[in-house]
Amino acid sequence: MNTYMAKGETVERSWYVVDATDLVLGRMSSQVAAILRGKHKPIFTPHVDCGDHVIIVNAGKVRLTGNKLDQKVHVHHTGYPGGLKSITYRRLLEKDPCFAVYEAVRRMMPKGPLGRQMLKKLRVYAGPTHKNAAQKPAALELK
Repeated sequence: MNTYMAKGETVERSWYVVDATDLVLGRMSSQVAAILRGKHKPIFTPHVDCGDHVIIVNAGKVRLTGNKLDQKVHVHHTGYPGGLKSITYRRLLEKDPCFAVYEAVRRMMPKGPLGRQMLKKLRVYAGPTHKNAAQKPAALELK
C-alpha cells in the first residue's frame, strides 16, 4: 500500500477569519501557522503547500502574558554599520500592530521558498473590518 502524497494543484483551500481580541500572541500565532501549513488536514504533505487562507482582524487587541510588553524586544538590523535597532513590544503594538502579529506568525513558518509561499495566504488587519468578504471566510475560534 502506497502512502498518499497531496499534489499542489488538487488541494482545496478554505478561508478563515480569526478575531485576535484578547488572544495570546504566541499561542494564536502557532495555531495560525499550523493552518497556513495545512497541518490540520488529513492530506498534509510536508513538501506541498496544502494550507488554507487566514485573515486576522483586531490585531491591535492582541495580548502578551507576563511582563513581555515591556521586557520583550523586537530587534532588526538596517544593514548599515551600527544599524542595530530595537523596540519594545508595547511601542511596537502601538505603532504597527499588524507588523507585530505578522512577524510572530512568519517566524513560526518554515524558512525557504515554500514557507514564503505559505505566508502569502496570511492577511492581518488592525481593525475589525477586512477586504476579503467576497471569499466568504468562516469564523475560526482559537483558544
